[in-house]
This record gives sequence, structure tokens and C-alpha cells, in this order.
Amino acid sequence: MQNDETPVSSVDTASATTVDEAVRRERDDYYDRLLRLTAEFDNYRKRTDRERRERAEAAGMDILRDLLPVLDDLERALAAPIDSTANASVREGIELIHRQLLDVVRRRGVEPFDVVGQIFDPEWHEAVANEPADGRPDGEITAEVRRGYRAGQRLVRAPMVKVAKA
Repeated sequence: MQNDETPVSSVDTASATTVDEAVRRERDDYYDRLLRLTAEFDNYRKRTDRERRERAEAAGMDILRDLLPVLDDLERALAAPIDSTANASVREGIELIHRQLLDVVRRRGVEPFDVVGQIFDPEWHEAVANEPADGRPDGEITAEVRRGYRAGQRLVRAPMVKVAKA
């Protein structure tokens, strides 16, 4: 009677071990590739989300910058003297529109900032005139020609100012 089980030679064992190692290496290689691709895709997704938010924020700031001259015109209209009761009712309408527009701008995180009395800083202010100012230090802002706006610590529009010259 013949035995169906034949002894495995040492050559067959060595080749099986070599094949197992090759399969493990290939598996590990595929796993590393999968991890890298997953990380790259995650980074890509985060980057595109961030870029999308930045573009939307920039577009919003562009619109707000376009609205600021309208706000300036309303402030100039409010600074005009009232000479009749008819003008008083018009002024009330202008005040209402001014408040609403200022609220829209503020809801978007943009705030006007006061600069009179501060020292001139070319990164934050735009000088349009120098004027002699007794009793004030050189470089102090004496008047605001056009209001400036910022969103947090980012400048949206620099204020135009007059600066003291000693």
C-alpha cells in the first residue's frame, strides 16, 4: 500500500517561505500606498475647503469695500446742516439707511475705527496732508478725512488722515 502523503522536500519549504515573504512585502507595500493616498486625499480636501472659505471671504470683503463709499456719502449727508422741517424728515430717512448699512457691515465683522489722536502708522493710515499743529507731537493724526475700517486685525480700508507737523 502506498502512502498518499509524500514528504515535502526542503526546496519546496524554502520556495514556500520565499513566496510568503514576497506576498507579505507586496501586501505591506499596498498598505503603505493606501495610507499615503488616504493622507494625501485628506490634505487635499482640507486645502480645498480652506481655499474655498478664503475665496468666499475675499469676495465678501470686495462687496463690503464697494459699499463703504456709500456709507461715506451717507455720513457726509448727515453732517450737512438742517435748515427746515422738510429737511429734518429727509435726515431721519438718511439716518435710518445709514444705521441699516452700518449694521450690515458690522454683521460681516467689519468695524470703523477711530484714529484722531493716534500716531501715524503707514501700515494702517493713509496721509493726505501735513498741517502745523501747536501743542501736538510730530506725526500725530489731527483729523480724519475718510473713515477707515478693519475686520479683526485685518485692514479693510485705510483711513485718510491729516498729520501734525512740528
